[in-house]
Amino acid sequence: TTHHTMASLAPEPDSTTPPPHKNPYPTSPRLDMPFDRRLLLTTTLSFLSGFTLGSLSAGHMASLRFRAENAHRLPTSNPGWYLYHKSKNYYKWRYGIVEGLRKGTYIAAWSMVFFVVEESLDVFRGTWRAGRTMEEMEGVDELDLKKIERGVSGSRDFVSSALAGMVTGGVWSAWHQFPVSTAARTIRLGLLVGLGFGLGQDGLVWAKARWGGGRESESWIYRGARNRRVEEE
Repeated sequence: TTHHTMASLAPEPDSTTPPPHKNPYPTSPRLDMPFDRRLLLTTTLSFLSGFTLGSLSAGHMASLRFRAENAHRLPTSNPGWYLYHKSKNYYKWRYGIVEGLRKGTYIAAWSMVFFVVEESLDVFRGTWRAGRTMEEMEGVDELDLKKIERGVSGSRDFVSSALAGMVTGGVWSAWHQFPVSTAARTIRLGLLVGLGFGLGQDGLVWAKARWGGGRESESWIYRGARNRRVEEE
């Protein structure tokens, strides 16, 4: 009897699992994607675009060069024409693929520069709004996460995109050692392209807020923060 009484008084194991913790600091990433995913997508698309255009252009030029180099010894039989076109296609694609890889890597690298600068400006402007100063150079860990969230979310606009385009144009001009007049036109073009791209992103954000939205993810700037555990507890 005593055994049954103690068994009845013993606490029953809790079989319920705790509800998943919801991140109290969601973000509003650009294009509704975290930065690492957005960077991977844009660089991949840039590489594919550069590879396609570079390989087609270089292949066409290689084909014309092959025809010019062999214009004095054209074949006179069907097997000869078959071998001629086979050699021409091999020559064309050999140079086209190499040039496509070079152009794809080149364009992907410069697009990566733009998006890294854009994200850096978003975070810098957001943490500046949250109280980060140039004199003390406080890190993200010493700032309030709610202020960081409000600051970074409010900084993801066309201003950072326009500035990123201008910076990319300046780096492009310095890399190619353009004269001052050409560099000024390149920087102005980068500013206009970045402004248009930023306004397009802002338009997508407005359309999403008006006609529907999805679940927002956690920003990479919160990962590893020392005060994140305190906020979650």
